[in-house]
Amino acid sequence: MRFGIVVFPGTWSDSDCHYVVTDILRHEADYIWHKETDLSKYECIIIPGGFSYGDYLRAGAIARFSPIMQSIYRFVEDGKSVIGICNGFQILCESGLLPGVLRRNRHLEYRCQWTNLMTEHSDTIFTNNCLPNQILKIPVSHGEGNYYADDQTLTDLESSGRVLFRYCDSDGNPTDDANPNGSSNNIAGITNIQGNVLGMMPHPERSCENLLGSTDGNLIFQSIINFHKSR
Repeated sequence: MRFGIVVFPGTWSDSDCHYVVTDILRHEADYIWHKETDLSKYECIIIPGGFSYGDYLRAGAIARFSPIMQSIYRFVEDGKSVIGICNGFQILCESGLLPGVLRRNRHLEYRCQWTNLMTEHSDTIFTNNCLPNQILKIPVSHGEGNYYADDQTLTDLESSGRVLFRYCDSDGNPTDDANPNGSSNNIAGITNIQGNVLGMMPHPERSCENLLGSTDGNLIFQSIINFHKSR
């Protein structure tokens, strides 16, 4: 399987994503500069974390106008998979590929810490390698990760099973203390209606080896690989 990893000016988690795909999971991956438009040789696009365009205006607000985004719209329409991590999630929301917005953290502080994520659904492109209700240990690293959407959008996300990951404590309870940024409903990751686009604030590429403290992030990337192998 071949992944494409989008690089904007200011992206900085691209090499981590490349390492997971190629060195840990032994699949192919290319860096794709944001001005490129041909995505035909890829089955999954990763929009990694970082600070695209320095997060000027709003996080992801400028990146959404990059030439590659029109190709990503078509990529999604063709049913191929996209995962946006941290700044990638912000870009997906700014571009309209996912609903809602990522605001400043509730406490107005940058947070870099481990979080527990409840796997809300284990039958998706991105979670089929997870157990039902499995708790994943994956870190966050952001200042604008506070997911917000209006009440109707939140109701739609919950009722349609599009909340894939939720911040929780070690027992799986979605407590306020377990929420690192103030996100509505403790939401850590959501999908689009079709289920082929995932945006999440935590960094699965930073929980890929025991040396780092967790390998749980590999479950998400391996789920994508499993899905495409089965097609």
